[in-house]
Amino acid sequence: MSRPAIIGCTGGIGSGKTVVVKAFERLGIPGYDCDSRAKELYDEDSVLLAQVAQIAGDNVISDGKLDRRALAAKIFSDSDMLARLESVVHPAVIRDFSRWLQEQSSKLVIFESAILLDKPYLRQMADFVLLVTAPEELRIERVMARDGLSREAVERRMANQISDEDRRQYADYILETNDRDAIIPQLLSIIQKWQQI
Repeated sequence: MSRPAIIGCTGGIGSGKTVVVKAFERLGIPGYDCDSRAKELYDEDSVLLAQVAQIAGDNVISDGKLDRRALAAKIFSDSDMLARLESVVHPAVIRDFSRWLQEQSSKLVIFESAILLDKPYLRQMADFVLLVTAPEELRIERVMARDGLSREAVERRMANQISDEDRRQYADYILETNDRDAIIPQLLSIIQKWQQI
């Protein structure tokens, strides 16, 4: 059996990627959330956790678990450390996704990654790219409410990501998550277009 087609779902922080993937899942299309799985892998993979401590320092580990806030505070102000961290985390996530993909029987799966388009090796994994967008102010408000962060902290994270304008040039499909457009009709339209390929 051939592997499922992969739609890479991407967008900036607070754009609504997770909501979109959950909506796909409700329609029977399996989803893989890179960010969530990376967090789980920190807890499941002691070798990965040791590599993270070696890169970021032992103070990012508390009671044998990753202190995500301490790590975030370090990596979002140190691009070199972020690059070193990604060099160990991304391969672990890709291996995990490959195992997950082999277990799927669907003809289509969703691979969610905020940095899908930032990294050529991730971009190559997707057969199609779905860009999830939302107005910037709405994205900031969502992340502040979701993560309890200040506006400045959210804006710093956004500054580390490529812009929606840059993402659009790679997108096969674009989905808006705003206060106006319903998500499910947009998803059904995307699935219909994919089926016609």
